[in-house]
Amino acid sequence: MTSQRPGVLASQAIQTMISDGVIQADLPVPYGQIQPASLDLRLGNIAYRVRASFLTGKGRSVAERLAEFEMHRVDLTAGAVLEKGCVYVVPLMESLALPKDITAVANAKSSTGRLDLLTRLITDGGVEFDRIEPGYHGPLYAEICPRSFSVLVRPGMRLNQIRFRQGQAVLTDAELTALHATDVLVSGPAHIDQGLGFSVDLRPATGDLVGYRAKPHTGVIDLDKIGYYDRAEYWEEVHTKNGQIILDPDAFYILVSREAVHIPPAYAAEMAPYLAMVGEFRVHYAGFFDPGFGHAATGGVGSRGVLEVRCHEAPFVLEHGQIVGRLVYERMNEIPAMLYGADLGSNYQGQGLKLSKHFK
Repeated sequence: MTSQRPGVLASQAIQTMISDGVIQADLPVPYGQIQPASLDLRLGNIAYRVRASFLTGKGRSVAERLAEFEMHRVDLTAGAVLEKGCVYVVPLMESLALPKDITAVANAKSSTGRLDLLTRLITDGGVEFDRIEPGYHGPLYAEICPRSFSVLVRPGMRLNQIRFRQGQAVLTDAELTALHATDVLVSGPAHIDQGLGFSVDLRPATGDLVGYRAKPHTGVIDLDKIGYYDRAEYWEEVHTKNGQIILDPDAFYILVSREAVHIPPAYAAEMAPYLAMVGEFRVHYAGFFDPGFGHAATGGVGSRGVLEVRCHEAPFVLEHGQIVGRLVYERMNEIPAMLYGADLGSNYQGQGLKLSKHFK
């Protein structure tokens, strides 16, 4: 079915998995659902409102746990609102019959993360979110918790995505250093320590706008409406003249990395947290970085990464150039038939500070 070369499986291998029945779906997989190094997952017809987030646990099914935690059901067929602060479990249209040598990992899509829409994958017998053991046969579910905005969803919407791996794919720091020497991965100095570190930009080249903060009381966002919403109704601008901002507890911010990053065609990357010791905040790691992200982007090497930041417990001073996250690079098992950017008309190629695609 797949190449024996270790790495993240490319789009053409994912297509083969669909043809071979390794990936199964209630409805045919449409064009555009397959990404260069991942597969978008589609919401099914029902959302279960549950009392709390949960992990299934070994030997137990999601259906069993839903019987324990379900409060009521929401029919998504004609569109329905998932309310801010509530937790829902939605059966997905896709299911898996993985071989013993293939593992999988899921993550929220970029637009999902930029709306502070916590979306995690759960499976039967699962003991971790977003991680699928080799040989898994069974259904997939999305746990969804809107944190900042209530959202209108419909069946078929794609909030998270799944990536498949064969063997060891992650680059060591030595391998990452060697790759950067031959194929520049980041503008400016490369901070390599368990991945490629990146920092926050709080001294923009022009002006003093450095980010956006989600407003606490807003209307519903229909996830099908692209370029539709007035950002001023949902976001407050964040300005600074001294290269620092104070993060408020439990507030959600959109910021941008100081560095532009580059994912060469033979590699993929995943955003991971930095160290908890650097402060009382978390930079959300909402998405995968596909092969081709920032590749030959206009305006120099790479594209800048958007940071989804939530502060915890105590106000925290964030300063320009502070390292807030890292990119973990992985080998592809082959170069994808399509690349992020030019091949896909991707929304965030060559980006700077940018909200999700739903805003004007």
